[in-house]
Amino acid sequence: MYKVFLVDDEPFIIEGLYDIVDWAQLGMEIVGQAENGKAALQALHEKPVDILITDISMPEMTGLQLIREARKFKPALKVIVLSGYDEFAYLKEGMALGIENYLLKPINLEEFRGTLASVRDKLEVSRSNEALNEYSIRILRDNVMHRWVYNQIGTLEFKERADLLGIDIDKPLVLISLLRFRLNSTGAFDLVERELSGDPSVIPFRNNDSDIVLLHHFEDSGQGKQEVQARIDRLTSILFSFQPQISLGSVENRDTGASLSYENAKKAQEYFMIFPEKNVISYDELNARSATTAEASSFDWNESSRLLLARDKEGLFALIDRQFTSLGESGAASPALLQEVALEWMIRIKLELQEIRHSEDVGLFSGGFEQIQSATTVEELAAIVKQTAAAVMEAMTRDVKSPVVQQVLNTIQNSYNQDLSLKTLANTYKIHPVYLGQLFHKEVGESFTEYINRYRIDKAKEMLKTTHQKVHEIARNVGYWETGYFYKQFKRYVGVSPTEFKGLG
Repeated sequence: MYKVFLVDDEPFIIEGLYDIVDWAQLGMEIVGQAENGKAALQALHEKPVDILITDISMPEMTGLQLIREARKFKPALKVIVLSGYDEFAYLKEGMALGIENYLLKPINLEEFRGTLASVRDKLEVSRSNEALNEYSIRILRDNVMHRWVYNQIGTLEFKERADLLGIDIDKPLVLISLLRFRLNSTGAFDLVERELSGDPSVIPFRNNDSDIVLLHHFEDSGQGKQEVQARIDRLTSILFSFQPQISLGSVENRDTGASLSYENAKKAQEYFMIFPEKNVISYDELNARSATTAEASSFDWNESSRLLLARDKEGLFALIDRQFTSLGESGAASPALLQEVALEWMIRIKLELQEIRHSEDVGLFSGGFEQIQSATTVEELAAIVKQTAAAVMEAMTRDVKSPVVQQVLNTIQNSYNQDLSLKTLANTYKIHPVYLGQLFHKEVGESFTEYINRYRIDKAKEMLKTTHQKVHEIARNVGYWETGYFYKQFKRYVGVSPTEFKGLG
């Protein structure tokens, strides 16, 4: 409901305004009244008001003075003036103050209702634009932060974007935490934002996998980690109903190590498959479990990634065998260390698949993790890793004919008039938007943008020939909210403007 405040020194006028229209039907409610401008100004300071309806000639403060003063702290306030004086000077000054209408008493009821309806429409557009702007800024912040932690944006460009979007990372050390949930996470990000609002030491955003990412920044490593732990404890409690899985990356230098902290937070996240009873797992905790990190870091994981992406099963199997054989022949590898190396392989493969698909496929890995924890010999562990690697390569091959593209095509056919984008559809089908775009182009033969524009224009052509709707109405009905952009796209695909096309019939 839009909130209306009434001001007039004649009580019967105010009483009449309560009854003259059906305020609720207009989506409005009267939230207050005053008999002079001074009292009204005080009330406007104290309560939210969208629409001010005021007389001009009043004691203590005139209506025009009231408007002028109210504009100082409520610049978006909509004002309707009621006056018993048909004075051009009043009208001229009122128009200069940006009033919606200047109505003479006695009020013309039809004109009054029309003015209120017009004001309501303007307020709705304004609120929609505010919501859109807020949503757009959030997406921009998410995108900039995502690119930064993936090392996809230069330092200077990031600083410029961060300054523009109000992202302030002024401490020298960073630690990134990653939040996922076992249950539906709708509303979780809003809870996180509310809890962390006012805390300049942490920046929440969402990555392209729809995970919640927190970038903590601080001066001292020891104290900083304590503050992060206290923050995470609070969030774990607040998000308990979503069954959170929170992983903590490593403490790194802000300018050079944010991507490493993020990578380590993602790696720690994978250990929830091994420790499902936990709510929080830190990368430091994993490092402390064994000496595996030193062993793993000396191995050429870049080569394993290359072979996996190339779907070179023979080469990858040979690499796996070489590492496990080397460990077995060293005589220094305990069963626990062998298991750790096998787990490292599984997690590396899983992360590699996620980088390609940007989606979870727990079924490919859950059985392997369980088998590793009960296996002890080199041969058993190598076989488990190779079996999982083979399953992943087979899944990558199946992606060439992905059913998700058919789901996207169905969505376009059923909802072409809605706000559709690769990002929103990718979130719906739990797949990375870039990867979805590549699959779509490969299978359909044109880009997502080209396809949906062509589809919408074809629908518009049908409507132009079969209905009496106006061009701007048809533009809205096929999913274009800006008529000028619709004209541009229509002429691009059809060769003539929508008006000209309609005239051809």
